[in-house]
Amino acid sequence: MGPIRRIAEKRGVPLVDLMLQTIKRMGRRATLLAICPTSEAVTKAAIQAAREHDAPILYAATLNQVDLDGGYTGWTPRDLVARVEAYTKELSFKGDAAVCSDHCGPYCKDIHTIEKWPIGPAMWGVSASVVAAMQAGYDLLHIDPTTDRTLPPGEAIKIETVIDRTVALISAVERARRAAGYPRIGYEVGTEEVHGGLADLSTFRKFLDGLKAGLSRAGLSDAWPAFVVGKVGTDLHTTYFDPSVAQHLVKAAAGYGSFIKGHYTDYCANLEAYPASGMGGANVGPEFTEVEYKALMALADDEEQLVKSGKAQPSNFKETLTKAVVDSGRWKKWLQPGEAGRDFAQLEASRREWLIETGCRYVWTAGEVASARLKLYSNLDSNGIDAEPRVVKAVAEAIGKYVDKFNLAGLNGEIAKTLRKKDAGI
Repeated sequence: MGPIRRIAEKRGVPLVDLMLQTIKRMGRRATLLAICPTSEAVTKAAIQAAREHDAPILYAATLNQVDLDGGYTGWTPRDLVARVEAYTKELSFKGDAAVCSDHCGPYCKDIHTIEKWPIGPAMWGVSASVVAAMQAGYDLLHIDPTTDRTLPPGEAIKIETVIDRTVALISAVERARRAAGYPRIGYEVGTEEVHGGLADLSTFRKFLDGLKAGLSRAGLSDAWPAFVVGKVGTDLHTTYFDPSVAQHLVKAAAGYGSFIKGHYTDYCANLEAYPASGMGGANVGPEFTEVEYKALMALADDEEQLVKSGKAQPSNFKETLTKAVVDSGRWKKWLQPGEAGRDFAQLEASRREWLIETGCRYVWTAGEVASARLKLYSNLDSNGIDAEPRVVKAVAEAIGKYVDKFNLAGLNGEIAKTLRKKDAGI
């Protein structure tokens, strides 16, 4: 247990809330980094980077990644918490890592859409998931009921409905938490997606005013969200963060006692603008999957040379991974309008490569892929190449770029020092 967590538990304050409040009190311009735990390598690399830079680190697990059914990582919420704790111990990290969720709402989980769940069962399923995450020891939950696939095409969900469902999901967690005496947990609300309806400042304020009233009526004013997700320019296909928009949202959220969180921060071109604009946090996911993929492809190239020289039998990792991604069908969710209905082989080579890079996270744990990866590692390890550490190092270095730009280096120790001084009355 890190020093900030110990103080948070002593004070009865959610860990992430305490981090954010202390950073603000210190006058430090820093943006907390949240990483999607898409694989063992990425999850471990986050702790490695945090240790190397004495930085706090957050995880942001989607319901597709980690859930009661195991998600595509094969992990339940308890599994994820256990892995983070294990890597923290293995790598001798003395700081703080917060386990959080990302986009917990109906239809944020692919199966809800694929199987066309009605809204009732979808809400019930998400309620069960967020309660389980709280019980497993998550530090913060992103409540995001901004999608409703039962609505007619083109019809936006009403902001009042988003508010009601947000309150309902937070209420489900808080009832279970309070009844069993679990520690307080932090919350994040809203979305950057257009369907969320928070695309302009007036709607943003309407949402927060309605949420404040709804939580008050439910007796849950103390469950006010630490983060509100802001639409700050970045999305799946754009990489420019808009400081002007962000500053307006940051100021607005501060009036409610919250901080703005940005999503789709992957490959952002102006990362240093996040802390300068007062952003509280930012999520990064696919970029680290792609770094892991490229590191593995480089190892596969090394293996080819060993095979040619008769020093190893081929693992066929590249071919196995490609087949698994294609067979999974998950790549179809990323098709652009002009590509709809086309077979994978009919796509441009550059698009096929991108779809494999992006889609590989869905199949890392597939039996044939995991076996081929182990064979690849074994071939290289037997020839003096430390394969797994090389992959983790590549991802950790990519994470380090964000740690630097977000002014997180050394922040663990500084937050803990500030909190200890306050407790000592200094």
